[in-house]
Amino acid sequence: MTTASPSTQRPQHWVLLRGLTRESGHWGAFGLQLQAALAPAQVWVLDAPGCGRLYAQRSPCQVAGLVHALRAQLRQLQAPPPYHLLALSMGAMAAAHWSQQHPQEVAAQVWINTSMRPFNVLHERLRPQNYGRLLRLLLPSMRGQDIEHTLWQLTCRMAPEAVVSDWLALRAAHPVTRANVLRQLWAAARFKANPSAPASPTLLLASTQDALVNVVCSRQLARAWTLPLFEHAQAGHDLPLDDADWVIAQIQRWVEVTGASST
Repeated sequence: MTTASPSTQRPQHWVLLRGLTRESGHWGAFGLQLQAALAPAQVWVLDAPGCGRLYAQRSPCQVAGLVHALRAQLRQLQAPPPYHLLALSMGAMAAAHWSQQHPQEVAAQVWINTSMRPFNVLHERLRPQNYGRLLRLLLPSMRGQDIEHTLWQLTCRMAPEAVVSDWLALRAAHPVTRANVLRQLWAAARFKANPSAPASPTLLLASTQDALVNVVCSRQLARAWTLPLFEHAQAGHDLPLDDADWVIAQIQRWVEVTGASST
């Protein structure tokens, strides 16, 4: 997904950021679909330390440390800023910090089904009816099959159950340690965005039927920072997996209207 454009103009660099404990492989074919739709864009799908190809590394306990690691990866890949960030769930916390602390590096961003302090409270950021199920996932006795099936139930409403097999293969290849799960949870719980809105154009996408994060979180962010928000009426938390075509269509329309596709 990094083939150079034949155009004389440097193509946009879209950077895809996943959520808590999930890796680049959980995007499935979405990165290739996005690159085709936004050609001649380049799409970079990154792993957080402790996940995916970096599963043996220690996860940062702060979102700032995560952003530092992601920026370092892009330097190693020789992908210079500015970047267009597309971030899901906890990935959007990293995007928020990135765009507020290094505004010159972020040309535009799209946040999907996210939440963050000081705009959202705990019972909105994580629906209370899921607390017990999520805590059980940390038990040493839990089988990978049961963990991934539970996550599918919590995050998907349209994607077929067959994706669980793909996730099990990713889990076997890149196992995330319980210590890293707890570090990432701690980082997400402690993160607090700056009160001021990001300087770069920002689009919010959310799932009205999200069973994990209450959609009011995106609505409150949209009101607080006067950001555009579009909601999908049927999809779950993993909106790019549930309906990739819809997500890409919203992004295409937005960049055409706002000019957010410019570098």
